[in-house]
Amino acid sequence: MKTIELGKTGLQISEVALGCMRMDKLSKSDATAVLEASKEAGINFYDHADIYGKGESEKRFAEAIKDTSIKREDIILQSKAGIRSGFYDFSKEHIIKSVDGILKRLETDYIDVFLLHRPDALVEPEEVAEAFDQLRASGKVKQFGVSNHSPNQIELLKKYVKQTIVANQLQMSVMHTGMIDAGVQVNTKHEASIDHDRAILDYCRLNDITVQPWSPVQGSKGVFLNHSDYSDINETLKSVSEKYETNHEALAIAWLLRHPAQMQVILGTMTPDRIKNYASASGIELSREDWYAIYRGAGNQLP
Repeated sequence: MKTIELGKTGLQISEVALGCMRMDKLSKSDATAVLEASKEAGINFYDHADIYGKGESEKRFAEAIKDTSIKREDIILQSKAGIRSGFYDFSKEHIIKSVDGILKRLETDYIDVFLLHRPDALVEPEEVAEAFDQLRASGKVKQFGVSNHSPNQIELLKKYVKQTIVANQLQMSVMHTGMIDAGVQVNTKHEASIDHDRAILDYCRLNDITVQPWSPVQGSKGVFLNHSDYSDINETLKSVSEKYETNHEALAIAWLLRHPAQMQVILGTMTPDRIKNYASASGIELSREDWYAIYRGAGNQLP
């Protein structure tokens, strides 16, 4: 498994990470098997959120990891907070309380990375700054970031927050390419030229913020791999995969990893064999021609 640097922190992270949103659905033994498979695949980064399984996913992770050979000092734990029932909350009180809950459920003294989950329209960045200062000073959080944030939302936080924003978790897959489409279609009247994401991909690259694509094999109708409604992209992936002596599922992940932004893909699967297969994408470097062939195979037109 190749590693990349998280922002400019010096922290080396596996370029494929395991997202633990669905871990609450697993038995302890099944969760243990998932974690062992992730270790075998070279994954050292685990992504959580306080709302995943209403906290049960973090608890199951903490229970299961005890039955593995994984050591706390060898892995990087990330979690997120800010989504509540019917509203978002970036108040200092809620951030501090949320991190304390995360630490308790994960049974750890610290988390390596903490992300603000979804933008809070009522955010008071001064309160976020105070919360981050307290969490850093106490040693409870080492690094900070955001999820689903736009450039100006990050800039607003940076005006007050002393800590560097090192990550931005954003939805992206070969069937969800808005961050790329708008750049390709600049100066055209094509519908895809509409910039829904405010050049967030370029912004993150300019500011050394690691992009973490979530739902990397999802389309608007669910998982696009082997789905009858996504025959074109599956046929393209299968055709190109032969050249790289891999399979079309792994190639869907390799397509994301090929981007020069050096993204870290967050896997959502809880199936050991799929974890190993997706992780095998690390090290596959698509040619420029093949990357664009897959992009076109997803139904994107070049101007």
